[in-house]
Amino acid sequence: MKPSFILLITALSILLTACNEDQSGSGISQAVHKSKTYNWKMVTTWPPGFPVLQEGAERFAENINVMSNGRLKIKVYAGGELIPALQTFDAVSQGTVEMGHGSAYYWAGKVPEAQFFSTVPFGMTARGMNAWLYDGGGLELWREVYKPFHVVPFPLGNTGVQMGGWFNKEINSLEDIKGLKMRIPGLGGKVFAKAGGNPVLLAGSEVYTALERNTIDATEWIGPFHDQRLGLYRAAEHYYYPGWHEPGTVLELTINQRAWDSLPADLQAIVSNAAMAENLRMFSEMEQKNMAALKELKDRPKVQIHRFPDDVLAKLKALTDETLEEEAAKDPKFKHIYEAYQTFRLQNDAWSDISENAYLAIEK
Repeated sequence: MKPSFILLITALSILLTACNEDQSGSGISQAVHKSKTYNWKMVTTWPPGFPVLQEGAERFAENINVMSNGRLKIKVYAGGELIPALQTFDAVSQGTVEMGHGSAYYWAGKVPEAQFFSTVPFGMTARGMNAWLYDGGGLELWREVYKPFHVVPFPLGNTGVQMGGWFNKEINSLEDIKGLKMRIPGLGGKVFAKAGGNPVLLAGSEVYTALERNTIDATEWIGPFHDQRLGLYRAAEHYYYPGWHEPGTVLELTINQRAWDSLPADLQAIVSNAAMAENLRMFSEMEQKNMAALKELKDRPKVQIHRFPDDVLAKLKALTDETLEEEAAKDPKFKHIYEAYQTFRLQNDAWSDISENAYLAIEK
């Protein structure tokens, strides 16, 4: 056999081996995947430079850049820099951008049942929400809800139990809520309306001005740290707790389905794990900053910190139950998620009663 013929056979053998490896998803195809770079955009609902939330989204993007060795680069835009803040979900759904960061109750008008993956009045705290989403089937349900919109969701942060809000007058009974204009989103807003109030949905950048100019009479925002930075104590002096309407608000990462499917498995794993890590980091940061800011707010001479009266909380709880039942009765999709949420919440409550709640009730 001539040497030239032997070389030809060897070359063909190498080529066929490469083709087979490419079809199996290894070898040459893996090399191609690992050399390809992706340049994505992420839009958020938060103001530019917004501590913890916007910063957390940017930190998440930077961590992915580092872990992927520059193969996945994400440019983060704050609310209004590329698109309006409350159009984040639509931008991801339509593929205008690959990623978004916000909270599911902002799209309640489009996807009412998505609110269960954000927060529910008198519902689960961050501990319960994480248990449900990561290990109780909640994340699978969430992805089922978002699938028709071509969006893949992940938990990416939690505010913890929020404050009840800033009011320009004291709340001594449910009568004091009637006619009150308050910035309060999601299911909490529906309950507030049932109590006789007028809920208003505003982006974060509009909250202080609206309260200062008496366009609204009250506002909830997040917690002591962000509320103080926004200067809300200068616009209203009555600061109420607890945040019955938002006991553990989940922040979400949303990814366009086509963009997600385009990533190789190793980059998908990097994104998933980076999201889980940032979920913990943001919640931890919120807790630390809120405890420090509360101390500062207590020292401000005009700030009056009140607990909502027990009878007001009891009536708001009853109105919450009515609201959820009414929403479930008119929307099968809402009912499906509501029943799943309630089933897990009852188990979580039973465990919490003899674990964390029992411990916290001990006099120290």
